[in-house]
Amino acid sequence: MDFCHLHLHSEYSLLDGACKISRLIKKIKDLNMSSVAITDHGVMFGVPSFYKECINQGIKPIIGCEVYVAPNSRFEKNSRAQDKYYHLVLLAKNNVGYHNLMKLTSLSFTEGFYYKPRVD
Repeated sequence: MDFCHLHLHSEYSLLDGACKISRLIKKIKDLNMSSVAITDHGVMFGVPSFYKECINQGIKPIIGCEVYVAPNSRFEKNSRAQDKYYHLVLLAKNNVGYHNLMKLTSLSFTEGFYYKPRVD
């Protein structure tokens, strides 16, 4: 039976992930896993290097992001509500999904940022 990590933080999840992408993919290869996902907190900065390294090592990359969901609206800036956000892991099924993830994470920074990049 194959095992695949679908919730994994890399060095791009600040204060939450310590995996260097090149070492991570090498370890995945050493463990004979055929695929792995990247789901950094609120960002997709690591996706290009993750994707390239996976392809170079013959591993199927699964692109994702663990987004911060605002309790009501991403436009609401309420200091009491900022502790009530929750996390949601989103994985792209195809290229359209990848573009949707990029759009969501971009909007989370430009429209929803309040302590953290948030979506709704």
